[in-house]
This record gives sequence, C-alpha cells and structure tokens, in this order.
Amino acid sequence: MAFQLKIIIGSTRPGRVGPAVAHWVKQVADQHDGFEVELVDLADLALPLLDEPGHPMMRKYEHEHSKKWSRIVSTADAFVFVTPEYDYFPPASLVNAIQYLAFEWFEKPAAVVSYGGVSGGLRSAQVLRSLLGNLHVVTLTPTLPLPFVQQMIDDKGTFTPTDEAVQGANAMFNQLQRWTGGLKNMREHIVA
Repeated sequence: MAFQLKIIIGSTRPGRVGPAVAHWVKQVADQHDGFEVELVDLADLALPLLDEPGHPMMRKYEHEHSKKWSRIVSTADAFVFVTPEYDYFPPASLVNAIQYLAFEWFEKPAAVVSYGGVSGGLRSAQVLRSLLGNLHVVTLTPTLPLPFVQQMIDDKGTFTPTDEAVQGANAMFNQLQRWTGGLKNMREHIVA
C-alpha cells in the first residue's frame, strides 16, 4: 500500500520558481515506489490571512477554503515542503497555510526542499522545521537545499537538477518512507 504524499509549493509570488522545483520533486517521488503523490500549490488555494474565528484545534471551520485545506492535509500521510528563502525566512503564504490548521498535522513526517542563492534556502528550512515541530510534525533532520537555483532553470522554466540534488532527493524519499510507515502505525493505534 502506497502512502499519501502531499508536495506543497510554499511560494505564491508571481515569477516564482517553486513550481518548476516542485514538479521535479514530484517526478522523483513518482519514481519512488512508496508514495501516491499529489502536488498542492498554495497559489491555487489562495488562503486569506487567518480568517477563521475559531482556534484551529477546534476544527470548526466556517469557510470553504479552510475546509478544503483541512481535507488536503488530513488525507496526507507525509509532506514535502518546497520553499524559497525570503529575508532568511519561509514565505508568509506558507507560514499562514501551516497555521491555518493544527490537529491535521499531528504526528506526520515532513521533508523540506529549500532553494535560493548561496545558502540554498537553509535558513528558511530551519525556521520552517521549527514551526512544524511545534505542531507535532516530525521533520527529517537533513533538508535538500538547492543553492543557486536560478542556474538550474532554463529559459523555458524547466528545472534541471545536479547529480547531487538527485542523490539527495532519492535519499530523502527513502528516509521519508521509513518515517511515514512508523508514524502511520503509531497514529492508527491512538485512541481518540
């Protein structure tokens, strides 16, 4: 049985490269035999800034966009967050989307693919891992940084990874599959 993996594109900015990177991540995940993969673009969801009157722990969402986002996250067994680094931080769109929910994230594993300039988005990834940990998401310790990402994208917008990036992505999915199985087993034995 394959695990349900959601690859989440964190940036919603016009001209972003996140979709190109995420499509490559999805190709690698599709080749991995452990996951059924869905690409989720936060730009398509267009979540307003935290507009639910109730606390997310209550899961009493009033707005359809919140209910849709809750369904997407609830059905996931694991996540890969594809994020740039804006001012040493993940994009506000991604932070907002994560904070929309609470219980839906609990005890699920996540990996982070970050991209940017010389640091490859590592500072953003560290902040994101901390936020996710506060919501009981188990984030993989190694992240997959893609430094100088613009050099890997051609004039048609196609992302071509380095050999090291491909190796890193495959190792990431192997580790993510192990954590997904263990955490799913644990969640299924929790008495609600």
